[in-house]
Amino acid sequence: MAQSNRDLLSIGAFLIVIVVAILLYAANLISLGLVIPVILVISGCGALVLAGIRASNPQKYERGAFSTMGLGLLLIAVGGGWFLFSVNLALYGLALILLVIAAIAIAAALRRK
Repeated sequence: MAQSNRDLLSIGAFLIVIVVAILLYAANLISLGLVIPVILVISGCGALVLAGIRASNPQKYERGAFSTMGLGLLLIAVGGGWFLFSVNLALYGLALILLVIAAIAIAAALRRK
């Protein structure tokens, strides 16, 4: 039953993320080319929250909190890098992606079982 509730939570959060991106575009705060990067960044933040939920109440045969956190950080890095590339800050976008990949690699190496 807990898995069903987390699935509903994830679907509902993703739909809210899409609505927020559409509203930002409708208010002319972002261009159409930046809608997908904004969705990726906000979804990554949601994945980090989900990782916190999973860390506090782990299930036996479920993806771990560390894996979900890594996925969230990767989504934030890709979305943020895409956003920076789109606003002509390509070097900063590449640096952001490499920094997050390095942080995930270091955290994986130092993680204890």
